Amino acid sequence: MQKSEFHIYTLPNGIRGIHRQVRGNVVHCALTTGAGSRDELAGEYGLAHFTEHGFFKGTGKRRAYQVNCRLENLGGELNAFTTKEETTLHATVLRSDFAKAAELIADVAFGSVFPDREMEKEREVICDEINTYKDSPADAIYDSFEELLFEGSEIGHNILGDKRSVMHFTGDDIRTFMRRTYTTDRMVFSSVGNISPEAAERTAMRYLGTAAPSQRAFDRTVPPLNEPFDKCLNKHTHQVHCITGCRAYGTSDKRRLQLALLINILGGPSANSRLNVTVREKYGLSYNIEASYTPYCDSGMAAIYFSSDKINAQRCMELVDAEIERLRREPLTARRLSMAKKQFIAQLAISMESNEGYMLGAGRSLLAHGRVDTFEEVCRKIDAVTAGQLVETAGEVLTGMSRLTYK
Repeated sequence: MQKSEFHIYTLPNGIRGIHRQVRGNVVHCALTTGAGSRDELAGEYGLAHFTEHGFFKGTGKRRAYQVNCRLENLGGELNAFTTKEETTLHATVLRSDFAKAAELIADVAFGSVFPDREMEKEREVICDEINTYKDSPADAIYDSFEELLFEGSEIGHNILGDKRSVMHFTGDDIRTFMRRTYTTDRMVFSSVGNISPEAAERTAMRYLGTAAPSQRAFDRTVPPLNEPFDKCLNKHTHQVHCITGCRAYGTSDKRRLQLALLINILGGPSANSRLNVTVREKYGLSYNIEASYTPYCDSGMAAIYFSSDKINAQRCMELVDAEIERLRREPLTARRLSMAKKQFIAQLAISMESNEGYMLGAGRSLLAHGRVDTFEEVCRKIDAVTAGQLVETAGEVLTGMSRLTYK
């Protein structure tokens, strides 16, 4: 990819846009807003996610059924998701229906009315979603771990909220939340498809450019540093589920790529990651073991997760600790480092073959950094990482580890 493939623009109301023209019959587009669960106030936990659900319940000119069928009747789709820092509305359609998708996203984002009758039904849906999530300890333990790791910060509470708070949310609560957080200076419209950059910008201007300009009136608070912990919760699960983790670099830290490479070496998706080779292949102690890095705008989390039979859990913990210590003390050989870089770059290239995933990532990057690195730029940064830097990163980040266990 070349820089010329990115067309970045700003609408008069402050909404930024990014477009990449590629060959194909399908167009992906999304409106990403910097409003997530960490922007909720006390008493609002779960409201960002509730707002996302409310977008599909009707606008000033469409009923809920019409919102849901507008693109589906054309063979396309409209969807949304909420994270701790963003909410994204995204659509996939045929190239000829790009304008229809942009119009619908704009109508949903700026014209939703959140009717009380529809929102009352949606409360039950979200409570069922919460129950489903609680039935999956492999997912729920991440929320429990973050609640402890970021205790005292809005990052700590989970995205779904709890049933008690959700059952009291109303359309007025959503409108109040949106006035505070859904500001045009914190919105990015991203698109990928066989549309010229000029046409993409004109379409964005026509449907999104008419929204009234607004500016964020608050700043997020950097989460405080907490003492490491080691806790065990009795969840009566068949297997033991365990997370070992710590605070990590935020998205603005230049060392985040070093950490991402390090985490990939430790427990990435490939079969040759150190934890997979040791814990699963060599000793056969766990079917699920992985390492992950989740960056936020001002902090982040590095985590190692595994599940195992109860009789094997202690041995798995010992092996995890040993691999962490190994990364802190032993630099990779030149050959191993070269292989790790090549693998990481190849994984990145393969992930970018998904135009939808690329489009969503470009929107988040522009929102967070004001720019999007080309593939070549990322490759140069990864290639510049040294074995000594990885040891330094491991010593700086993978230390003072905390642990949470479900059993």
